[in-house]
Amino acid sequence: MESFQSFLLIAPVLLFSMVAHEYAHGWVAMKNGDMTAYSLGRLTWNPIPHIDPFMSIILPVMMYISTHGGLVFGGAKPVPVNPRNYRNFKKGDIAVSLAGIVTNIIIAILLVPAIILIGLIARAVPAAAETLSLFQRMFTYGVVLNLGLAAFNLIPIPPLDGSHVMKYLLPPAWGLGYQRLGRFGIPILLVLLWIGGPALNIWFTPVFAVYRVAMGIVFPYVIPSPWTM
Repeated sequence: MESFQSFLLIAPVLLFSMVAHEYAHGWVAMKNGDMTAYSLGRLTWNPIPHIDPFMSIILPVMMYISTHGGLVFGGAKPVPVNPRNYRNFKKGDIAVSLAGIVTNIIIAILLVPAIILIGLIARAVPAAAETLSLFQRMFTYGVVLNLGLAAFNLIPIPPLDGSHVMKYLLPPAWGLGYQRLGRFGIPILLVLLWIGGPALNIWFTPVFAVYRVAMGIVFPYVIPSPWTM
């Protein structure tokens, strides 16, 4: 039951974080001259157009169950962009690719003072403490989820965002072959998620380190409750 309750708190913040990630891609693409996402109705905060049945629902549930809540990841339906519309192809491609990652990092940073603020409000209004503890717990999950999403999308495996930067660091001929890996990207990622534990632990080490620092900052403001203990 406790695991199910935790998932109910994780699900909405994960969905919001994924939608924010994709919205950022579309918005930065528009600023760079590509209106594709806007014209197709994907430049919206409505989560429904962004939901992918497998990446947004099935995969997070499978990962949560298989890891007993230890690891939860997912993705939204990629926002369509046309790099040929960018005013500067290389600059636009890099900016659009990193937009979602930067957005997730900003969300993680903003959630830290939000957790502190909730704790201060709970001290001032004890009657609301139990309800506020739910939001505080949700935001706590949000910190690690957004840091995790940023790190995950930086993995240089096409079609993840990190690959759009990596291809420019390779010689042109290698970069072209590297991009062709995108056809097999999803199967490669699934294999990595299921059997690449040691490698992923190393990759996510900075995430865990930053998360521990963030939790050390907010700890004095955490509301004692069954949800936050």
